[in-house]
Amino acid sequence: MRVIVHTAVSLDGATTGFEAAVATYYELAGSFGEDVTLTGADTILAQEAALADAPRPGPAEGAPLLAVVDTRERVAAWDALRGCGHWSGAVALRSHATLAADLAALGGEVVRVDSGGTLSGALLAAGLVDEVSLLVHPCIVATPPYWYGEARPAGLRLTAAEPLDGGLAWLRYEL
Repeated sequence: MRVIVHTAVSLDGATTGFEAAVATYYELAGSFGEDVTLTGADTILAQEAALADAPRPGPAEGAPLLAVVDTRERVAAWDALRGCGHWSGAVALRSHATLAADLAALGGEVVRVDSGGTLSGALLAAGLVDEVSLLVHPCIVATPPYWYGEARPAGLRLTAAEPLDGGLAWLRYEL
């Protein structure tokens, strides 16, 4: 099984507090061909209002399974999640087993993590991530402990992107 964390981030590494390029994010996500989309309850809860008004064409045949880590049973919109047409089905992971056991129980060859820092960090700490894909946005959220001051979501321009040894990338932005 291959686990890919795909996350939208600001230049200072924040996963919230800025307007993400959602269309681009999901266009890139579609390239992974995942069997399972793994997300956290907080990610789903943040979208429940939009989900309530979304069309419900039903489960999408051939689409990935949605697995939501919801050990405290906070997610209520299961019918909407199953029927919104993005996934073949939706399941809750509510066991208190290890993350490795939960992932193994899901099956599939590719698991794409679509979540914020908490779940992604737990997977990374457990050594379960094979790849990290970051859609870096040209803004600074300034959430401690990163940078301080006001967010600057506009006026930054990418001037250079250079891959470096050791899997590093040097991104340069101008104001």
